[in-house]
Amino acid sequence: MRNKILKMIGRRIVQSCITIFLVTLIVFMLIQMVPGDAVTNFLGASATEEQIAYYTQLYGYDQPVIVQYFKWISGLFHGTMGLSISYQREISEVIFPRFLTTLSVVIPAFIIAVVAGILLGIAAAQNRGKWIDTIVSFFANIGVSMPVFWLGIVLMLVFGLQLGILPTSGYTGISNGAGEWIQHLILPVLTLSAGVVAQFMRQTRSSMLEVIRQDYVTTAKAKGVDKKTIIAKHQLRNALIPIVTVMGNRLGGMVGGTVLIESLFVIPGLGNLMITSINSRDYMVVANGVLVIAVFVALCNLIVDILYGIIDPRTR
Repeated sequence: MRNKILKMIGRRIVQSCITIFLVTLIVFMLIQMVPGDAVTNFLGASATEEQIAYYTQLYGYDQPVIVQYFKWISGLFHGTMGLSISYQREISEVIFPRFLTTLSVVIPAFIIAVVAGILLGIAAAQNRGKWIDTIVSFFANIGVSMPVFWLGIVLMLVFGLQLGILPTSGYTGISNGAGEWIQHLILPVLTLSAGVVAQFMRQTRSSMLEVIRQDYVTTAKAKGVDKKTIIAKHQLRNALIPIVTVMGNRLGGMVGGTVLIESLFVIPGLGNLMITSINSRDYMVVANGVLVIAVFVALCNLIVDILYGIIDPRTR
């Protein structure tokens, strides 16, 4: 079993590396086609030709695109992401604090979505056709179809402006106090998790209903096995594969999809940084931001594949 899982992990790592390489190459080439010039945007309209030529050579923008790309990749293997022309700093010093800020919103939202979605999905499947199933399905349909930004605005109006119990924008690090940090996270986390909870509820309910009809579940009931044991060992475990697939995809998608949340609640995360860098034509920050997201998504998919092998030996 161990050797099979290790071989599977090895194959997935190779596939992930190839995918990340292709993503970075395509994105690097595409951002070069964006109108505008990073040096001119940084120096301003009053910059002289000598200044523009100096900074263009300093940051290597005068070299062919393919040369710039491989110099960037080579720098990554030496522990450097390059220099940001907008921030005048090493890019890793700009990106990783922003990425941690994004994760501080994504991870709690994901945990809430997993726990609430699976529990409510199980409750709906076990009570199919009853009032619990009707209520869960109703809110799941609303959650899937509801725009994220609309929910965020409603929560801001209710809890921020009318009740005045939660801040409507901004972000405070945990170093300034856990209480204030949590207060600033509540609305963004609830907004981000709402749609994901609905997806997990629907997927869990559907998967559980498929498993409930299987013969081994009927046999376990006939033997008098405890209901909680049947749900945990026989139903949920066999229903987990499609649920885990959705979980892995959604976690990666949540990191890449926080741009709206960060813009709405004025959170200085990675998505906000990417938008600012695109506007300022800071191509290297954009390329490295895409790289960080691509690596995170690849890790999520790798974890999903490992869980496949643990949950269902047939996938090995």
